[in-house]
Amino acid sequence: QVQLVESGGGLVQAGGSLRLSCAASGRTFSSYAMGWFRQAPGKEREFVATSGSGGYTYYADSVKGRFTIYRDNAKNTVYLQMNSLKPEDTAVYYCAAGRKIGRVTREYDYWGQGTQVTVSS
Repeated sequence: QVQLVESGGGLVQAGGSLRLSCAASGRTFSSYAMGWFRQAPGKEREFVATSGSGGYTYYADSVKGRFTIYRDNAKNTVYLQMNSLKPEDTAVYYCAAGRKIGRVTREYDYWGQGTQVTVSS
C-alpha cells in the first residue's frame, strides 16, 4: 500500500508560479512511476506529467515547457514545478503512483486526495 499526500496548491495570478509536492509512504517509492493529473470542474481527469523509476519524464502538450516534474527518492517526494501559469491550469491536481509509467488514469494504482490550484486572470 502507498499513501500519497499532496500540498502546495493555492491561488496565484496568471504568469505566476507554484510548486506542488506529493509525499509518499512506503519503502518502495523509487520503484514507482509517479504522475500528476488534474481535473477541472465538469471535465474528466487529465494527464499532466509523469516520472518513471528509470528517470524518464513525459508531459502533456498543454504544459510542456512550463511545468517540470522531479522526484527526490530520499524524501519519498515528487514535485511539480508550475511556471507561467494560465487560468486554464485551474483544477484540482492529483498525485498518483503506479508500477508502470503511463499517461492514463487506469495505469496508476494509488491516488492522493488532491490539491486545488486556482489561477486568476
